[in-house]
Amino acid sequence: MAMDMTYFNDMEAKIPRGKVRTRFAPSPTGYMHVGNLRTALYTWLIARSSGGAFILRIEDTDQGRLVEGAVDVIYRTLAECGLTHDEGPDVGGPVGPYIQSQRRDTYGRYAHLLVEKGCAYYCFCEKTESEEDSGGFHRAADPCRSLSPEEARARVEAGEPYVIRQRIPETGTTTFHDAIFGDITVENAALDDQVLLKRDGLPTYNFANVIDDHLMGITHVVRGSEYLSSAPKYDLLYQSFGWDVPTYVHCSPVMRDQHNKMSKRHGDPSYEDLKAQGYLTEAILNYVALLGWSPRGELAEREMFTLPELAEAFDIAGISKSPAIFDIDKLTHFNALYLRAMRPEDFHAAAEPYIRQSVKNPGLDTRSIAALLQARCEKLTEIPEKVDFFEVLPAYGTDLFTNKKSKTNEEVSRRMLESVIPALEETAEWSPEAIHGCLTGLAEKLEVKNATLMWPVRIAAAGRAVTPGGAVEICCILGRDECLRRLRVGLEMLEA
Repeated sequence: MAMDMTYFNDMEAKIPRGKVRTRFAPSPTGYMHVGNLRTALYTWLIARSSGGAFILRIEDTDQGRLVEGAVDVIYRTLAECGLTHDEGPDVGGPVGPYIQSQRRDTYGRYAHLLVEKGCAYYCFCEKTESEEDSGGFHRAADPCRSLSPEEARARVEAGEPYVIRQRIPETGTTTFHDAIFGDITVENAALDDQVLLKRDGLPTYNFANVIDDHLMGITHVVRGSEYLSSAPKYDLLYQSFGWDVPTYVHCSPVMRDQHNKMSKRHGDPSYEDLKAQGYLTEAILNYVALLGWSPRGELAEREMFTLPELAEAFDIAGISKSPAIFDIDKLTHFNALYLRAMRPEDFHAAAEPYIRQSVKNPGLDTRSIAALLQARCEKLTEIPEKVDFFEVLPAYGTDLFTNKKSKTNEEVSRRMLESVIPALEETAEWSPEAIHGCLTGLAEKLEVKNATLMWPVRIAAAGRAVTPGGAVEICCILGRDECLRRLRVGLEMLEA
């Protein structure tokens, strides 16, 4: 008896059409690695640059790999990055549900429809779960492929466990087109009869993707080039159903070096790791966008892009076939540029939590400290170590008072501090302008260069050879009493 097509016709009627629709379909297995973030970004950019829709779909068919809280990581990462989705589990949409495990009945219906069409078959062979996921055995050795429909149906109705496998043509070729790699032709004899529906009734990744992409009206599928080998089987599924094939965009991998892909097992960072290491989201996104894509035309030489600018400039034709190497030094360079380009108030907001990690004294002005840091740090995580001397004067040796360029040694530094301390004590106003005027005026009176006087003041005030900011800024932030206390400590060390 012919299968009732009402359900399938109703599903076809729901499919949105007429504009670009892309999807990001992560598995909730723990964290957002750089390759995943790039896939999400490119998928979002294709949609936004075309005035289309960006859909979030959660692919949780591999129940054994699910990690608690991983879905929250996905939502949080997309939100922080500004990759807003138009449809998804949390916002709904016309073709939900958007979680694969909630679409279980849908996959079963389409798998059985393929059997009815003669493009799939019931397999009752005893196989391991991993074999079922991969279709990992030679189809010629599978006796179930040649079972008559009547015999197979009888065994199903008798309650015998089964999987449903795709029936790949035994001869001929399959050609598919990829937007980056062009036309690719494979011999059908090289393709295996992959499992579509597992014994637990859940679909395999490869089958669920095709069904969902079609029913959700997806026009462009962005994924890693490791899925190129599966694309001919996807094409055969689309042909079996009589569906249009979406535009494939297979992106080459992100590598940690010339020979190895990035992976968490090797300690390569996720998006959240990079954030924890002090990188700004905007810098991460900008850098990740250029891992395998480059702007064209008049923008060809440009590297810095905001997210809206990327949406305007992005073009699939700019994606490279070659793998991209993740260079942490290059990302650090991007991050420094972004930090320096921030409005001072925005930089202070980002830097303050890091300043307060080491500067606990509420009397010390974090805005003034942040102003010293903005042009002098590459990552936010560098801040606590750079400014901890404001909280407590570190132990240091008198050798720091010697500096050839500033023409100072311990004796010169002693004489400078002997003159500076009373001069600063008499300064009526404690401001950068007043302190600067006092010190430069004193240097002129002593007939020494400004650097000769400023060097020992900075060393005594900070106890460090390298500091963000100079003597004037540091003295001002410390306040009159603490500054003078530290200068006296320095003088005592030089007099000892």
